[in-house]
Amino acid sequence: MIYTFKIQHAIRFAIETHEVCQKQKRKGKDIPYITHPLTVGLILACAGANEDVIAAGILHDTIEDSVSEKKVSKKMIIKKFNQEIADLVESVTEKDKELSWEERKHEALEHIKNFSHDSLLVKSADVISNGLELLEDYEKEGKETLNRFNAPGEKIIQHYLQLIRTIIECWPSNPLKENLIYLAHEIQMIEALFFMSNYPAEIVEYGDYKKERELNCPICGWHGLPEINTDSHFALEAHCPICDKMPLVASYS
Repeated sequence: MIYTFKIQHAIRFAIETHEVCQKQKRKGKDIPYITHPLTVGLILACAGANEDVIAAGILHDTIEDSVSEKKVSKKMIIKKFNQEIADLVESVTEKDKELSWEERKHEALEHIKNFSHDSLLVKSADVISNGLELLEDYEKEGKETLNRFNAPGEKIIQHYLQLIRTIIECWPSNPLKENLIYLAHEIQMIEALFFMSNYPAEIVEYGDYKKERELNCPICGWHGLPEINTDSHFALEAHCPICDKMPLVASYS
């Protein structure tokens, strides 16, 4: 993929929407918002996405976040770019910001189940960009990072994990799958103590454990055969392959 006029045009349009028209900042920080959609576009380019998908990634927040005086619409994106890009941007646009945080996030998870692969790729890049930035900020600021959001920290992290699990289940061969799983493992650790306390692992005797037993992850919602860790001298540990939560421990003694 080379740097095309369409991608250049998408960058200029996104800069106009997020920076020129409103000086939009990243949540809780004095960093220009435009850094996020540009990162999404870069992730998509690294993943081998086509020109329209990269452009859609760069434009993915223009409808949702444009100011009323310079409102961006799907029709505008069709006119300036094309139908495919407009459809992708619309697919990842939050539909009703008047709903509560929990209602919006539940609706988003349900909506993803009907995504095309291209929409899933754009959403994957969006989640990776936001999630890695959250991890970086958490390393610097700790729990204060989560105070930027309109929900408790554990719910923010759990939503990320459920989002990642849903994306992977919808498209197991997603080229960004390994990046998503890495993010899930790392971001789960932010609220690991809360999750361990509120969702403790089931403890069974090793002789009672059956390898064919399917498990449920109470954090991300995954269901299936777990990944098994036998490195411990005291117990067999069954892990969720998405977020690495341990739903079951089989004690050797």
